[in-house]
Amino acid sequence: MKIFVGVTDSNWYYFLKELNCDEINFWRPSGKTNFKAINPNEMFLFKLRSPHNYIVGGGFFVRYSILPLFLAWDAFGVKNGANSLEELNESIKKYRRNTNFSDYNFNIGCIILNNPFFFEESDWIPVPKDWAPNIVQGKTYDTNTETGKHLYQQVMERLQKINDEYKTIASEESSEFNIYGKEQIIRPRLGQGAFRIAVTEAYNRKCSISGERTLPVLDAAHIIPFSQKGPSITQNGILLRTDIHALFDKGYITVTDDYRVEVSKRLK
Repeated sequence: MKIFVGVTDSNWYYFLKELNCDEINFWRPSGKTNFKAINPNEMFLFKLRSPHNYIVGGGFFVRYSILPLFLAWDAFGVKNGANSLEELNESIKKYRRNTNFSDYNFNIGCIILNNPFFFEESDWIPVPKDWAPNIVQGKTYDTNTETGKHLYQQVMERLQKINDEYKTIASEESSEFNIYGKEQIIRPRLGQGAFRIAVTEAYNRKCSISGERTLPVLDAAHIIPFSQKGPSITQNGILLRTDIHALFDKGYITVTDDYRVEVSKRLK
């Protein structure tokens, strides 16, 4: 299993540490490069910028998407690590040049993480000895190596210390789970922001009924309603234009098993 250690700033970290989120967006100011360092459900850790050479928390990788800033805010809100879209915009401006920041329509990279965790300062983990001071974005470790395995064990020790939830998740994967034994891939539940992005990407950013491609008017709808315990998974999602979504939720239209759209006589 691979682990990625990403570099972040203290403001982002401390802001999210106080929120107790189920998911977060570890954003990158540029929307031009991809992220393929780890696979879904593998561990993504936070390392503060120098001179704080410590690993201070992390989460579990869901997906990477390149999104316009307004959509990243609509999907995750304060889980981006800012109080407002304007504040998030100002944070990004520190790392970007020659960009029109007034329309919020430029792209950023979004590393979406579930079940984030934040260590108390007494539990911060010193970076591995092979961490180079000139690393800007991050570094990947493999648990097949001694360094990677030791890092994994240090993280799991702290997770078991701070939150029984992670022990429960791990035990669902293996009844013989042991933090000193074979590492486990944790499969956390999809948050609402991640669900929205996953469904949007699955339908190629296009309304499944009308073909509308204007992102601000597209919604990720649950096929089995969330209120009826419909799971937040891609297979239970459908991308709809907002007005069609409203009709779908209120039962005025539906989609049959053979993918036909049926309209209720009540609309007449």
